[in-house]
Amino acid sequence: MDFASLLSAVLMGIVEGVTEFLPISSTGHLILLGEAIGFQGPPGKTFEISIQFGAILAVIWLFRATLIRIAFGMWRRGSAEYYYAINILLAFLPAMVLGATLYGYITSLLYTPLVVALALIAGGIAIIVIEKLRAAPTIHTVPEIGPVAALLIGFGQALAMVPGTSRSGATIISALLVGVERRAAAEFSFLLAVPTMLAATVFSLWKNRDVLDVSAVGQIGVGFVVTFVVALVVVRWLMGVIGRIGFTPFGWYRIVLGVLILGWLAVA
Repeated sequence: MDFASLLSAVLMGIVEGVTEFLPISSTGHLILLGEAIGFQGPPGKTFEISIQFGAILAVIWLFRATLIRIAFGMWRRGSAEYYYAINILLAFLPAMVLGATLYGYITSLLYTPLVVALALIAGGIAIIVIEKLRAAPTIHTVPEIGPVAALLIGFGQALAMVPGTSRSGATIISALLVGVERRAAAEFSFLLAVPTMLAATVFSLWKNRDVLDVSAVGQIGVGFVVTFVVALVVVRWLMGVIGRIGFTPFGWYRIVLGVLILGWLAVA
């Protein structure tokens, strides 16, 4: 692995780790960074799938106590763990069904800088408006969310198939709209990421099975480790500060970035 490949792997890993769980779109940032540095990973999206798996493992590690508690306690009907599991399952279903149906259309037509820019701006405006106008939260923990609200959050998550929308952003915005408190909304978004991103990873591996290439093991390994470490730091930080700062700063960031991209596209 030459220095250029190492540097590109580090940069892509940092961007994936920072953006995957913030409401600013990891896919959008990776598309833009890839365009800017001319990133050439191994065929079959092997690199992209690997760093996404690194981000998933970071969340699994940070929420390991909660996930273990859910795994052993969800069989007790009426327990908090039971409602955790039901809410996660219901919110996962829309993305699973729509993702399997629309995957080919979306990846072939919508993965462009223009779509990313427009989605960033629209999502940023939505975050700012919802944070400003939403009523006082009525749901303060994940088990309180309930089946209808969980399904609505799940349909919100399905919108994140459009690059630039942000999976975490879509789920958090949807959660805020149905009355979920900020920290609980962030926690639910992270927990929901586990089955959603695992399913997306397996689906991507299957769709690209004929062209998968692991020859660039060094580049893949560097990206994976960098993503895992950075995602650990970012998720810990976000859970610690989100109750104080809210999501509005991320909305403004999205708008500014989207406008800059449109300006770049106009002069390119």
